[in-house]
Formats: sequence, C-alpha cells, structure tokens
Amino acid sequence: MSNNSYIFTSESVAEGHPDKIADQISDRILDALINVDKNVRSGIETMVTSNLVILSGETSITDFNSQIDVDKIVRKCIRDIGYAQKNFHWENLEIINKIHGQSPDIAQGVDETDNKDLGAGDQGIMFGYATDETENYMPATLHYSNQILLNLSAQRKSQYQELLGPDAKSQVTLEYKNGYPIGAKKILVSNQHSEDANPSKVRDIIKEIVSSTMPKGWMCKDEDFLVNPTGKFVVGGPDGDAGLTGRKIIVDTYGGAAPHGGGAFSGKDPTKVDRSAAYMARYIAKNIVHAKLAKKCLIQISYAIGVSYPLSFYIKLDEDSKIDHKKLATFILEILDLSPKGILNHLDLLKPIYTKTSCYGHFGRLPEIDGSFSWEKLDLADKLLSEFS
Repeated sequence: MSNNSYIFTSESVAEGHPDKIADQISDRILDALINVDKNVRSGIETMVTSNLVILSGETSITDFNSQIDVDKIVRKCIRDIGYAQKNFHWENLEIINKIHGQSPDIAQGVDETDNKDLGAGDQGIMFGYATDETENYMPATLHYSNQILLNLSAQRKSQYQELLGPDAKSQVTLEYKNGYPIGAKKILVSNQHSEDANPSKVRDIIKEIVSSTMPKGWMCKDEDFLVNPTGKFVVGGPDGDAGLTGRKIIVDTYGGAAPHGGGAFSGKDPTKVDRSAAYMARYIAKNIVHAKLAKKCLIQISYAIGVSYPLSFYIKLDEDSKIDHKKLATFILEILDLSPKGILNHLDLLKPIYTKTSCYGHFGRLPEIDGSFSWEKLDLADKLLSEFS
C-alpha cells in the first residue's frame, strides 16, 4: 500500500447496547432536572445489569424525588428502546436510586455570585475536531458506523421486532487515498436476534440495510462482510453485559480519528466543561473547516475547576492549510467567550436537549428547532472568511 493510501476503522453501538442504555437514562434524568431548574447542577451515573438499574450521582435540586418521577423516566426509556425480555424487562426490573445532593465545596467554586463569574465544573482537557471528508464534517468511518445502526434500528422497530433485538454494534473499515475515503475494506455488524432466528436470514436483512447505507460502489467484498461472527447473539443487552454511563466516549465523539480528553458527556449538566467545552471545540473546528481555512482542524481547550476562563487554547490545522495558527487562535479568542458562562450563552445550552445526544453520536447531527445540536451550526464561518480570505 502506497504512502498516500491507508485504512482506518471506527465502531458504533446501538441504543440497546448496555452502555448506551445507561447514557440514555442519565441524560433523560438530566433533561427532567433541567425542566425543573434550567440552572441545575447535575452529574447522573447509571449502571444496568440483569433486571436491575442502579442510579447514583448528585444534583443541586435537593428535593428532586418530589419533583421528577425517576422510576417512570427509567422504565419509559427502557421500553422505548425495546427491552421486554425475561431478564431485562422495562416493567419488572428493580431500580435502586442513590442520587443525592451536590457537594457544597463544588458549588462554592462553580456558582456565579456578585463577586465571581461562573466557574468550570471540573478541571480537564477537551477536544473538538472536524474534517471535510464527509458533508457533516465527521470522519467517514464513524459516520457510516452510526448510519448503519440508525437504519438498522428503524427497520427493527418497523418490521423485525420479533426477529432482531435492540443490542447491536457496527464497525466500518475504509480505505483512504490522498486523505479521503474511497470504499469499504471490511464491515462488521453484530445484532441480537431471537432464539429461533435463521442466521442466513439475519445476515441477508442486515446486508441489505448496510448496502443501502453505504455510498454506491463502496460496499466491501462479501467475504469481508461479517455478521454475528460468533455464530449466535441471543443473550444481549444488560443480561449479557453490564452497562455504565460514559464508557463509549470514542463512539460519542470522533471514532478514534481525533484525541479525547477522557471526560464523558451523558448525565452532566452544561456547566461541566467536559460536555459544554467539547461542544464548543467542535463548533469552532467545524466552522473553520466549513470556511475552507483547513481540510482538517483539531481544537484543544483546558480548564481548572472554579476558574472562569480557559488555561489554554490550541489549534492544529492540516499540513496544506496556509492559515497562521497563532493569528487564527487569537482571532477566535477575540470573537468568542470561552468561559463556561460564555459557552452556555453562545450555544444556548440551558435547555432539556441532551437525551437526543445520548446515542448515535454527539456530533455530525443537524441543529434542531428545540435548540439541540446548536454546536453543529455554521454561523461563525462568515466571520472567519471575512478575516482570513
């Protein structure tokens, strides 16, 4: 394989994957808390296993149990996903709720007062990334991994509820030439199925969905298309593997094509920069690439708990870009307020918009009328163009 040709792989998981069930529950509870108080401080963690959901974490709404119905939220989430199995049934499972009040030590460092701006909810480093290899400025390997599972989920719910289960994973390996994808080398899909399912029928259904998802001429050879390679996938979901909030951070972001700071998103209110600053970093990177200042852009921002402004801000562009990195970074810091409060205001994040982000990726989605995915807007590009054209 020549120097300008390489292969790259990303994976994704469906809404019925145990870790994604946990993410969805955490974000549904977060949205319910935001509906009570848009300024809530919250960090909700979920663990799921056979007929058991355990909730932990903290919130600034001390009487939250009297204001939101946690039990109802959890059961509806699991029912919507499609779990009514013997060992993980939305109606019969046990729920243990250990969510409690937020530490006052954290609150005093984060909360805005007359003498202090809103501080970051934790220390950390956050990354944002964009590439022009797809229309949504995402790595193609992750984009198609997500799209395969989105389409598979839709077909399962509309046609194959008795045959296919909610738990599924995908993995897409693409060949690249001169920095852009040209086709699939291998595609792997694992999807839970009924005990009496015919493996050939399951494979045919999944192959049809995958083939219609991939661009024309991109489908891999039949021998390189793998479905349920162990031969059987009946026991799935939390009955097969326990799930935890925040264990699919690469699936949530850029599929391994860019660095990750390590902080998960789901269950965290937007004062926590693990979430909000990662969204802002994506917003900046996407607008830079959309403005054609670069083919690829990587942003890094770092924060300290209780401190209002970033400790550092870094931009990396692809080698072909002619833009002065330092000048671009200086301009970004002049036109955008990267304090937690500035990010909240610019992206309008104090809304119950997080359930939608909890599966199939936080990035590469379309901004919606309710304010969700505001970090995918392209309204910064014109300013960048006018300054650097």
